[in-house]
Amino acid sequence: MAERADVVFVDGVRTPFGRAGEKGMYWNTRADDLIVKAMIGMLERNPNLPKERVDEVAVAATTQEGDQGLTLGRTSAILAGLPLSVPGYAIDRMCAGAMTAVTTVAGSIAFGAYDVAIAGGVEHMGRHPMGGNADPNPRFLAEKLVSGDALNMGITAERLHDRFPQLTKERSDRFGMRSQQKVAAAYEAGHIQPDLVPVAVRSEQGWGLATSDEGLRPETTLEGLAGLRTPFRPHGRVTAGNASPLTDGATVSLLASADAARELGLTTKMRLVSFAFAGVQPEVMGIGPIPSTEKALRKAGLTIDDIGLFELNEAFAVQVLSLLDHFGIDDDDPRVNPWGGAIAVGHPLASSGVRLMIQLARQFEQHPEVRYGLTAMCVGLGQGGSVIWENPHYDGKKK
Repeated sequence: MAERADVVFVDGVRTPFGRAGEKGMYWNTRADDLIVKAMIGMLERNPNLPKERVDEVAVAATTQEGDQGLTLGRTSAILAGLPLSVPGYAIDRMCAGAMTAVTTVAGSIAFGAYDVAIAGGVEHMGRHPMGGNADPNPRFLAEKLVSGDALNMGITAERLHDRFPQLTKERSDRFGMRSQQKVAAAYEAGHIQPDLVPVAVRSEQGWGLATSDEGLRPETTLEGLAGLRTPFRPHGRVTAGNASPLTDGATVSLLASADAARELGLTTKMRLVSFAFAGVQPEVMGIGPIPSTEKALRKAGLTIDDIGLFELNEAFAVQVLSLLDHFGIDDDDPRVNPWGGAIAVGHPLASSGVRLMIQLARQFEQHPEVRYGLTAMCVGLGQGGSVIWENPHYDGKKK
């Protein structure tokens, strides 16, 4: 049996993320057009890649219906102009869809079945609300397998506050405010724009161009956050200010074996070290990334102290804080989400995993002193996903 091939993250891009709903910039844009636009943008950025060399296209969506149905990996590959010889499929692991698309094609590359693959995700939460037409099996409730509200992510976040009293609303609000400030600073410094693919959008005012994330609120203050409604329970702690908004958007990445990347003259932005998924009680799905991160670290032979940069999906502030507390990391640790996160830019469910990777890859370029980085997220129905990456720019020098 051949040795396992090294898997590299060649490149990743995304559409700007839009607010879900009638007032959002993508209300009149199809979900599949978002992923196609991102895919075309990535192929244009990598002209060295012969399109017929793509072995697979894996595209995730949580709600696989309507313009997000019909085996997205295949339909988007055709629409993006890839040869008809390139196959594709759709994938669903709720919030970790794109992350799972990446790890699944990475496994195939490591095995030697593929040389080059495209992996991404799209979610149009305006057109397809989470769980919209789902029909959960009545046994879930009849046999008390899960609580009736386990599918309500806001209530699962409130439960984390209940379970860990040290995770206060003040800490969550402060984390949410800092996320907004960090994203604004990253935009100001020009860190985020290079990986955004502009999208033509249509509204009653006519045609326009989406070039940046729509939901940013850099003017957020702690006083303002303190007064927000708690929609999931009276006198609760989860608000619109310390949770990710409903969002539309798409992400896409290019992965290859190290050998194929060298052969084709493709960039290597990150090297895959290990990944893991884990399950937890659906009622407290927010703690999912804790066991998945422990598992991924164990597989890699690393400890949490080896991780120099963290890109953690901010579905809810309390969920990130629970992971930081578990590993003894400070709320304001500069290694964690240095450019802010989903509380500010949004969390279009199945696409978010690759957004984390895109940002980590950029940060690796700026931090040659960092050897390893982690992308991790909680997943609906009680799961967590974690991927550990190695920095190809690592030079061993301490900053």
